[in-house]
Amino acid sequence: MDPLQSPSPMAVAILVAGGTGTRAKQAASTAGSSGQIDLPKQFQPLGGKPILRWSLEAFSRDLRFGAIVVVCAPEMRDRVLACAGSIQIQLADAGQTRTQSVASGLQAAAAIGGSFCFIHDAARPGLSQSVLDHLFLVLEAGADGAAPGLPMADALWVAPDGLVQQAQARDGLVRIQTPQAFQSKIIQAAYAALPADQVPLDDVAVAKAYGANVRVVAGSPRLDKITWPEDFDRMTRLLAPQLLPRIGSGFDAHRFAEGTFVTLCGVEVPHSHRLAGHSDADVAWHCLADAIYGALSAGDIGKHFPPTDPQWRGAASSIFLAHAGEMVRAAGGSINHIDLTIICERPKIGPHREAMVQKTANLLGLRETQVSVKATTTEGMGFTGRAEGIAAQATATILLPADFGTALT
Repeated sequence: MDPLQSPSPMAVAILVAGGTGTRAKQAASTAGSSGQIDLPKQFQPLGGKPILRWSLEAFSRDLRFGAIVVVCAPEMRDRVLACAGSIQIQLADAGQTRTQSVASGLQAAAAIGGSFCFIHDAARPGLSQSVLDHLFLVLEAGADGAAPGLPMADALWVAPDGLVQQAQARDGLVRIQTPQAFQSKIIQAAYAALPADQVPLDDVAVAKAYGANVRVVAGSPRLDKITWPEDFDRMTRLLAPQLLPRIGSGFDAHRFAEGTFVTLCGVEVPHSHRLAGHSDADVAWHCLADAIYGALSAGDIGKHFPPTDPQWRGAASSIFLAHAGEMVRAAGGSINHIDLTIICERPKIGPHREAMVQKTANLLGLRETQVSVKATTTEGMGFTGRAEGIAAQATATILLPADFGTALT
């Protein structure tokens, strides 16, 4: 059976995202990073989306995972949820050390159930389906645990204080990566038995100290951990060399009707009128959805949500925009930037612009710096100048695999 179509979820993914990323915060690289040096590395952009999002998508595509637990600092919860978008996750609080953070994630996983636990570092974005499949095969064959690893290819020397002194044989040595996968009961018991004063190398070390047998499966350079600033450029070349930009544009207009507010970017703006339409008439999100559909060569909003269908009467436009965003992700791509202009004489957009940016970014799982919301008037000309309604236009820049060539349906 195709693992992506498994009818019975059997594993819990634990994504450890509690680190501060001190060594990588300065990673203002040319490989998709915007240089937000105040952000921990798991939230830095890579190939058009946050590093954390890469692993979230990899786990969410495999239906053998019944739940995804993200371990993060409490003050980062909103940012984690923004990265997840429509991907369902559970949150657990990070500890002072990685060991404490994993223990917190395991506690949340125990309440969920599941035969296996996969523990993965959020700073390793290159998780592939092949690695997941190999880990599942080893666990299902009866091993207590399994981890991806790469054999050592370089000569190894012991060099204290930078002075080469002694060679180290490399035969049989491997670099262990994550996710490290275990029978749930074994890794939970291993962490429960771990002395409080011990600082293990990783989860494999905890399992081995408990007496578990752990096997190695083939790892990948794509799974290397992002640690240093230069890692952003290298990992981008490994993960997304095939992603190419696509640009779409959208335009929409709605007339005024009797009411007390207009909905723009999901924000209710007080006004003497509302906007008329089959749905909630959010003209801003309508044109933005059309821009994303356009970049996908996927038609327009009416194709996916026909105005003749009564189920969409009065519907929130967040449904339409979220659908457009999901289509990008389903195509293996990501939204890089959106630029929205609202055209009206009134109401005034400025006081509400920040809320509009925030709501749009949260809905699409973007950083606020990836969202531009502007407003202009037509100097009293045309239907917007006569205050008969509101128009909006948008441009969406997305990244899609180079072999993407057919419109999605």
